[in-house]
Amino acid sequence: MTSTRQEEQSSSVLRVGVAAGVGTSLELYDFTIYGTAAALVFGDVFFKTGDAWLGTFLSLSTFAAGFVMAPLGAAVFGWIGDRKGRRTALSAAFLLMGLATLGMGVLPGYAVIGVAAPLLLVTLRLLHGVARGGESAGAAVLAIEHAPVHRRGVYGSFVALGSPVGTILANFAFAMVLFLPDEEVRDWGWRVPFLAGGLVLLLGLWVRKGVAESPVFQKMVADEAQDARVARPLLDVIKSDWRRIALTAGVNIGLTATTFTLLTFMLSYATADAPEGLGLPRQAIVNGSLLGLACHAILNITAAWLSDRIGRKPVMLTGAVLSLAAALVMFPIASAGTVFAVNTAVVLGFIGTGVLFGPMYTFFAEAFPREKRQSGVGLGYHLGAVLGGGITPMIANRIIAGTGEPLNVGYYLAALLTLSLVCLLFLPETAPARLARAARRESAPAARWR
Repeated sequence: MTSTRQEEQSSSVLRVGVAAGVGTSLELYDFTIYGTAAALVFGDVFFKTGDAWLGTFLSLSTFAAGFVMAPLGAAVFGWIGDRKGRRTALSAAFLLMGLATLGMGVLPGYAVIGVAAPLLLVTLRLLHGVARGGESAGAAVLAIEHAPVHRRGVYGSFVALGSPVGTILANFAFAMVLFLPDEEVRDWGWRVPFLAGGLVLLLGLWVRKGVAESPVFQKMVADEAQDARVARPLLDVIKSDWRRIALTAGVNIGLTATTFTLLTFMLSYATADAPEGLGLPRQAIVNGSLLGLACHAILNITAAWLSDRIGRKPVMLTGAVLSLAAALVMFPIASAGTVFAVNTAVVLGFIGTGVLFGPMYTFFAEAFPREKRQSGVGLGYHLGAVLGGGITPMIANRIIAGTGEPLNVGYYLAALLTLSLVCLLFLPETAPARLARAARRESAPAARWR
């Protein structure tokens, strides 16, 4: 009887992990197809200028707009998650994101409705960003609060794994589209991945159907006389934990800056005509991104598993150092101007970010108290994402336009990753296994250590 109960509990936790990962997959699928389209076609479809590189810059600016709105989404859905339930907040954010993606897929271009086209695109992108602010933090908190204490890192990695899986699906969708002639890609082909997002939405709704509310949240509200929920979780977490919010944001700045440089900017840089770009074939560069993302996914799981055993910080510090080293060599390697060189640079970048990202959601969730956890995780993560991933592709575009030197983009990423490394050093360890070992050492007789 006990064995059966344990099997049912394990299956339930696994289901929650998969459901959380599916939601994050849709989030990154949506964001990546937008970023890919922004880098490759939106400059022609929605932004008509006499300067193709400027058109790409305007297109990447709308990509950044979604990140700017994410902290607002984190505040709104964080309040819902901390007050009304993790599951309720997650379902609402997931649905909004999917509908915004479908809306982009049917939006007429500049040639059809003129200036209304980019305005409507930006509006949908803003809604996209609001939804993203609720999705990733909500999925992380729901999965981790269902997980056994000694396996939080592994189950948190389901959420982290959703990022490369969703991005792989998005790149694969665009890889298929890019078999079409360039004119057909611009005319209608780019819409196919957006419309396919509707299938991901339906799959996610089906997988998440019947997933129970977080046991931690249920425990908070079980006894109404001692309800642990706070009335203003966002204001409370800002007032009491603002330093931790700032530090978690700092950790995420370097990660997301590097990740979205690899996902979005590298596509535009590698495929744009000289002198700004390398003039390489789009299909081959997208294929290289798929390989890099596969490495990223494998290292997500490995790093998260390792973090349950030796601690979150040692693993993430290793990932930050690897990412910093990769940032300094990526553009010197890519500047060789071949498909092999660019794809090698991309794979190196994704190896470092995979190690850094694997335990991140779990680390952030363990850093905040349960009654304001979703608000704290969402705000910290997405403030870092705005200052990192949101604006970096746009800044990288302007760095090359202003200096003509791609290596300066690598120096910019290295500076942000140095900030992430410093912030990590100031945050406390949160892994239960590491904390338990530390407690045992402190309680041991002093003679034992002589």
